Amino acid sequence: MRLIGLDPGLTHTGWGVVDSRGNHLAFVACGRVSTHAGTPLAARLDQLYRGLQAILAAHGPAVAAVEETVVNTNAGSSLKLGQARGVVLLAAAHGGLAVHEYASKTVKRALVGTGGADKTQVSSMVQRLLPSAGAVNADAADALAVALCHAHHAATHERLRRAMGTVP
Repeated sequence: MRLIGLDPGLTHTGWGVVDSRGNHLAFVACGRVSTHAGTPLAARLDQLYRGLQAILAAHGPAVAAVEETVVNTNAGSSLKLGQARGVVLLAAAHGGLAVHEYASKTVKRALVGTGGADKTQVSSMVQRLLPSAGAVNADAADALAVALCHAHHAATHERLRRAMGTVP
């Protein structure tokens, strides 16, 4: 299964594509879609949407895993982040992908073993699990972490279905 992890942000939305087959994970590509703070909000959201459309078309994932939004103390920042997240969800849904959402603590727990892990620990585990990814920026590392989290959860659900005899 080819999947894309997405870490929404208005300035930088990280993305990471991996192939998952059973317990085998393979890095495909990663990066970020960036917008400029001086550009009007509607144009930034459009740029984010079009950038994601191009990435989805280029890599053809079947599934999207999206990190849930953490609410900031600044209401304006939270609102803008929510709008960017909406565009991320829209792009994935419009691309025909099944969309799964994960809380930040769930992603950290899946990769590091604790929901309180810091970005350095998460990035280190991404590098260990996907060594062919090389050095990646923080936004892409976070997106790859979301993708790895989904791969782990999907494999676990598949094993449970097989154990219960609901899948041939």
